[in-house]
Amino acid sequence: MATISTHLRNFKEPTKDQLTQLFFSLPVDPQIDSVPDATAFREKAEKDAANGSPSGSKGATGLGSENGMDMERMEISATLSLGVSGVEEPYPGKLYLIPPYLAFTSLDRKSVRFTIPLCTIRRVERLNARAGIYALSLLLWHNMKIVVQLTSLRPNADLFCALLRDSLKVELQRGQMKLVKPFTKTSFSEILVAQASDDEKEAAAARAEDANAAETMYTGGLGLKFKFPGDARKLREASKTKLWTTYLKTHGRNLTLLRYPQCTRLVQVGLPNRLRGEMWETLSGSIYLRYSLPGEYERILEENKGRTSTSTEEIEKDLHRSLPEYSAYQSEEGIGALRRVLQAYSFRNPETGYCQVGFLDWIEVGFLLKALQAMNILAAAILIYMSEEQAFWLLEVICDRLLPGYYSPSMHGTLLDQRVFESLVHKCLPIIHDHFQQVDVQLSVASLPWFLSLFINTILKINGEQLLQIQDDGGFIHLMREYFASLGDSAHPNSSDPRARAITRFQELLLVSFREFAVITDETILSERRRFRSEVVHSIESFSKRSAIRNLKTLERFSKDQAGLIYDALFKAICIAPPPPTALPPPSLLTTKDAAEERPETRIGLKTFKVFLSEIATWARTEKIVINGFQQRVEREIAEHEMIDRLFYFWDGNFRGALSFQDIVSGLNGVMFNDLMENIEWFFNLHDNNKDGYLTRGEILTLSESLLFIFRHEIGDAYLGAVSRFMSNAFEYGDALLPQNEQKPAEEAGEGEEKEEDENAPPKTPTVETNQPYMNLATFRMVVLADEILESFFETDFTSTFKLEPVPMMELPSSNSGLLGGIWQSITSDDNKKMFHKFSDEVGRSFGRHSVVYRPAIGKFTTLEEPKARESLLTPTMRRTASRTSLNTSTDTPTSTDASSDYVTASQSIPEGTPSHLNVTSLSSTSIASSEFSPMPSMFEAAAHAAVLMERTPFAIDDAKDGDEDSDLDDSEVEDDDVMDEVDAFLEEHDTGLTEADRELAKDLINASPVK
Repeated sequence: MATISTHLRNFKEPTKDQLTQLFFSLPVDPQIDSVPDATAFREKAEKDAANGSPSGSKGATGLGSENGMDMERMEISATLSLGVSGVEEPYPGKLYLIPPYLAFTSLDRKSVRFTIPLCTIRRVERLNARAGIYALSLLLWHNMKIVVQLTSLRPNADLFCALLRDSLKVELQRGQMKLVKPFTKTSFSEILVAQASDDEKEAAAARAEDANAAETMYTGGLGLKFKFPGDARKLREASKTKLWTTYLKTHGRNLTLLRYPQCTRLVQVGLPNRLRGEMWETLSGSIYLRYSLPGEYERILEENKGRTSTSTEEIEKDLHRSLPEYSAYQSEEGIGALRRVLQAYSFRNPETGYCQVGFLDWIEVGFLLKALQAMNILAAAILIYMSEEQAFWLLEVICDRLLPGYYSPSMHGTLLDQRVFESLVHKCLPIIHDHFQQVDVQLSVASLPWFLSLFINTILKINGEQLLQIQDDGGFIHLMREYFASLGDSAHPNSSDPRARAITRFQELLLVSFREFAVITDETILSERRRFRSEVVHSIESFSKRSAIRNLKTLERFSKDQAGLIYDALFKAICIAPPPPTALPPPSLLTTKDAAEERPETRIGLKTFKVFLSEIATWARTEKIVINGFQQRVEREIAEHEMIDRLFYFWDGNFRGALSFQDIVSGLNGVMFNDLMENIEWFFNLHDNNKDGYLTRGEILTLSESLLFIFRHEIGDAYLGAVSRFMSNAFEYGDALLPQNEQKPAEEAGEGEEKEEDENAPPKTPTVETNQPYMNLATFRMVVLADEILESFFETDFTSTFKLEPVPMMELPSSNSGLLGGIWQSITSDDNKKMFHKFSDEVGRSFGRHSVVYRPAIGKFTTLEEPKARESLLTPTMRRTASRTSLNTSTDTPTSTDASSDYVTASQSIPEGTPSHLNVTSLSSTSIASSEFSPMPSMFEAAAHAAVLMERTPFAIDDAKDGDEDSDLDDSEVEDDDVMDEVDAFLEEHDTGLTEADRELAKDLINASPVK
């Protein structure tokens, strides 16, 4: 069994708006691309202003929706100043209106930044400043004032203010502003600032109100009850708390936090344990998810209560292995909290589920995965400082945005960033990189759990001298392990300065990392990811291919290389026509502990199967060579026919309506290695619907249509004639094998003379129903072998139509960015290529240089040849009897289409007395009835016409029998006279059409002498 995923190929570079949202840690809006920006409304606003209408009206902006996500976005140049003078310097930058949020970033994109919900803005006022100055004063929820000076043109400033006003109205109508107060009470920073307030009355009122709220609403992590790790004195918790309290009092907190350079420095100093969880969710942006989706965590748990899955079973196995040394996870309270968080995440993200690192056998690619990267360890560490709901949303942000692809089944994000890390080491530490290349030491062996933090470069730099002495992977791992164990030790134990001795190795690590490697920015990481993404995706796909082949139950008669070619064709088909998402197998009613659980596997539907079959079978696709005088191209189209549908369900032995990789391998094995007799039997079984060992008349017609479908593009009439003779012989021999009607009794028959006349009459064959068993395998084999072309087809040609050829490596979606990259992608799109081809074809057609040549599926006949046939296997008696029956079977069938009338005309145009061995009218009616299921009624009609025209007129000599005894001379002469009379009658009937004068002229020309 195998799970084939193509989601890595569906990766698209984020748009400008999406990058902006990611930068400000906003929840990603799936409809962001469909939301218009303010550019389209700017011209309309200017026109309305010129006509006298206010620029902020709904008519000018196109607003009116009650949903903030449908509001227009806009960015404008601005200068930010804090409302308290002397606290912070003003910073120029960009102000973004992204309803329902307002965001700002400085020009360097790292000094100052804030993201505040619009519902936290209490008041907006325009300041009365000097002429030419457009400034706004914003009063936030925590009575903090900020001043924004709009430095753009006046029309743009007016439009921005109009959009901001309308967005605030929408938030007020939605009632979001009423939710701010109860939400902020869940944050510890509110209590922290209230306790440190300078105003005694305000502090007393706040403490009285928050004391009651804290009992019911404020919830922290498990550390509040089971204590936080580390020594509070050594960690200087009191000093850190005091510094952070001062900053949060003047710069906002939780939903209204302003991130100035001092905030970055405080983060480097450290976070107090009680404030750590809140700052994690505020700086990561998960607080906005928790605010915008209240009660979502509880709802997920309630809806999935008691539900079990593969993810829940894996979670139960790892619960007691998650930080077992911490006291909280030695009790049911901590285990229960961890269980609920992990299960809620797996239910919300079923594709990722619960990813336990080591799901794939990465030892094959040289990686030694550490338990520190397992999702359960990550969630257990978060829960020490955060509540369950906070931990749930932070886990969502970490897995989806901060560390994309780290916890997916393929772990593509981990592998991609590992490749990025190796590139950064090569650029920043070339000496160590070259040494590792010489001694064949893999950085990924030890760096995989912690390299993304950028401390890895610092660790390598600090331990550079020891690293240059390492000769193998074991020494590298041992050195790193010793260094991490000594992070709490003094970095300068022999120094005489007590302040230097107080500096730990961890502090030294932070200092060196921020000083030496500050040049590694987010843009650097994104650029490197874009550079190596294609390489990593191809390596993952190659590994998945080997795993899928290795997990096959049997390769049948294929080699591993051939199975790889099948996989490549299947993978390409899945990329072109993706199947439905992989679902877990349905639970079994009767299960045992010893029974192995069935793992999910990728199964393709009929649509994907048609694409796959067109890659390996020449008859399952239509290839045409188009020549228009400008170019010559080959266009491939997927064929549509009932035979392909029949083959899909024929290979679906488990009746699931979908095929797995193993089903396809087994199905191809049953057709690609067959000999003549096995192919005949396979084709017979393919069209035997009820598997009773017989083909009905309708199934014979369907089989004939399948043959015509395969031969539809062959050159000449050889295959067409072969199908015509096959149908003729099939119905003749099928009629001949039917039981004859018994004669009625004498009482019912009448007089003796009439009885004798009935005995001399040819025997009558009963009418055959369409669904009555008509031909068995032996008869079908004899009819096929009667034709040389069909015999050759089943012996070699049919098997040769299945070709396992290397599939060209599919290119990943281009990641070109910028103006030129976008223009080139738009020019080279598939739609534009089709338009160009259509235009060139029209031009070539106007000059008479357009032509289309269809490539045959078999290509055995390259010239027009007459079909060759072997002598019929049937005796003349059978032929005569069967022909009468065939012609009289459905003579009363009404015709309803032009095609059926053509059949009647063709059959009536046959000279009288010419027996037809094919039931023309019956075939026509049957084929017309089934024409809605077959895309080729015209070819079937042509085959029927050819069968009629190719029939030779039978003579009486055909019934002559050889005998050992001498017959009477007179009888032979009479018989010879009869034969000669019949021949003369035939010649007279088939006259040459020449007049007597023409005949005389022809005789004279015979004796004429040549001209001298």
